[in-house]
Amino acid sequence: MKNIHSTIFTTLLLFTAYACGPTHDCGVLPGPISEEHILEHVEVIASDEFGGRTPGTVYEEMTVAYITGQFEALGVEPGMPDGSYTQAVPLMGQVTHNVRVSLQSGSDELHLAYQDDAMAWPAHVQESIDVQNAELIYVGYGIEAPEEDWDDFKGVDVSGNVLVFKNYNPVTYEDRFDGGNRLYYGRWTYKFEQAIEKGALGALIIHTDETAGYGWDVVRNSWSRERFFVFDDEEHNTEFSGWLTHDRSRQLFEMAGLNFDDMLEAAESPYFEPIPLTGVRINASMDAVYRSIDGQNVVGKIPGSDPELADEAVVFSAHHDHLGIGTPVEGDSIFNGAWDNASGVSLLLNLARLYQMEPEDIRRTLYFVTVTAEESGLLGSRYFAENPPIHAGKISANINLDATNIFGETKDFVAIGYGRSNIDDILAEEAENLGRIVKPDPRPEQGIYYRSDHFSFARVGIPALYPNPGTEYADKPDNYTEQVAEYRSKIYHTVHDRIHDWWDLSGAVEDLKLIYRVALRIANADEMRQWTPGDEFEDARIRALEEASQL
Repeated sequence: MKNIHSTIFTTLLLFTAYACGPTHDCGVLPGPISEEHILEHVEVIASDEFGGRTPGTVYEEMTVAYITGQFEALGVEPGMPDGSYTQAVPLMGQVTHNVRVSLQSGSDELHLAYQDDAMAWPAHVQESIDVQNAELIYVGYGIEAPEEDWDDFKGVDVSGNVLVFKNYNPVTYEDRFDGGNRLYYGRWTYKFEQAIEKGALGALIIHTDETAGYGWDVVRNSWSRERFFVFDDEEHNTEFSGWLTHDRSRQLFEMAGLNFDDMLEAAESPYFEPIPLTGVRINASMDAVYRSIDGQNVVGKIPGSDPELADEAVVFSAHHDHLGIGTPVEGDSIFNGAWDNASGVSLLLNLARLYQMEPEDIRRTLYFVTVTAEESGLLGSRYFAENPPIHAGKISANINLDATNIFGETKDFVAIGYGRSNIDDILAEEAENLGRIVKPDPRPEQGIYYRSDHFSFARVGIPALYPNPGTEYADKPDNYTEQVAEYRSKIYHTVHDRIHDWWDLSGAVEDLKLIYRVALRIANADEMRQWTPGDEFEDARIRALEEASQL
C-alpha cells in the first residue's frame, strides 16, 4: 500500500511540475504558451504564399480563411449578428499613375520626381486630375483647436488654393497640445481632412523625419501602391493630396522668397496667419483607376457566462493586412509583414485559445477581431467601431495588438496611452503581480496613440489599451537598445519585415501573460472601464453609454 501511495504521490508531483512549468504558469494561464505557439501562426500568414495580405486580393481571402479556420478549430463562435465570422468593409481601391508635379516661378519650372521628390494622388474618386497654375498658401500646422486657444487660419478664406502644411502640432508650450506630444491634430489624416473642410484645391504635407517619426521611404512605400478608403458619396472640391520631401519643401519656400527654417518656426506661434507663397504656382496632373471591393474584418466571440453581463464585451483587435507586393528590393518584392502585423494576429489567436479553455470563468463576452486596411488609414477598425455587433456603449474596453515584442524579454511593459483610462489601475496591479512595471509611451512625440486600430475604438468612446514592447531588456548586451532601434528602422514597412534569426519571442510570451490577466479582470469586473476625467474621448464615452442605456 505504501508503494502505491508513493507512486500516486510521485505521479501527482510530476503532473504538477509539468502543469506549472515554464509553458503553463499556474494561477496565470489556463494552458500552455510558448514562443513556438506564437511563431506557428506568423510562419503561415507572413509567408510568401500569402503575398503581403493586401486588402481585396486573393491574399486577403487566404488570410481570412486561415483565421476563420483557427476560430472554428478552437470553438470560437462567429461574432457577427448574421451568424458569420466576417464583416464586409466597403472599400474603394485607388491606383495612381502618370503623376506629374512641378513648381513654377516666372519662367522657371522645377519638376518634382514622383516618389523621390513628391507623392500625390486624387483626393477622392477622380479619374483624372489636371491642376494648372494654382496658388499655394502655407497654413502652418493647419490646426483649429478652440480648447487649445489655437487657430492657424484666422478667418482667412483659403478655398481654391493648394494648402501647404507643416507636419505635427505645436511643441513649444507646456500647457498646450499635451506639452508638445503628437495629438490627432498632428496626424496627416487631420491635415487632409482640414483641406477638404476648407474647400482647398489640394494639400501638401512637408515631410521631415523628425516631424513624421519615420523616413521618406515609409511615405513612398505606403502611398505609392494601391490606396484604400471607405467609399462614400460625399462631394468636395479638393483635387489632390500629397507629401513633399524636406529638400523640395525648402526649395518651394526659397522660390517664394521665404526662409524655410523661419517658416517652420513661425508655425509655433498662436499668432500665426496663413502666408501666401507669392510668385509660385503648382501644376499637378495624374490619372487614377479604381475598383470597388469588400475588405473583410474577421470576428469571433466567446460568449460571456454571466447572464447580467454577457451583453457587454471586451474586444481584442489586430490588423491582418499589410502592404502586399511592390518594387523588388534586392530581388524581394513581398512585404511579408511578419512583425507588422502577423505577430499581433498570432497573439490574438493564442489569447482566444487560452480563454476558450475556461469560458465559464469569463463573465462578459469576448470579441476577437482581425481588421482589414489598417495600413490605409485604420479603415477596417474604424468601420467595425462604427458598425459593431453590439453597441459601443456596451463595450467595456478594447485591447489592440499591433507589432508585438519580437526583441526579447523585458522587465517593463509599455502602455501607449497610459494614464488615459482606468484600465491602467488593473494593468499596474497585474504587472506587479508578475514582477514587472508599466511605463508610458517613451516616444509620445510620435503620436502613436493615433496611429493604430485602438484609436478607432477610442473615437467612439471605448477605453482602449495599446501594448508596446518594453525597453528594459533582460539578459541582453548593454548596446541592445541601439540594436533594437536599428532592427525597427530596417524592417518597418519594408520587404525586410519577415522572420529573422534574431527574433526573440520570449518577451511576447511574457507580454501575453500580462495581457491575458488584464483582459480577464476587465471582463469580470462589476463595472465597465471609463476614461480618465477630462480625457478627449470622455464625451464620446458618455454619449455612447447614454445611447446604450436606451436600447
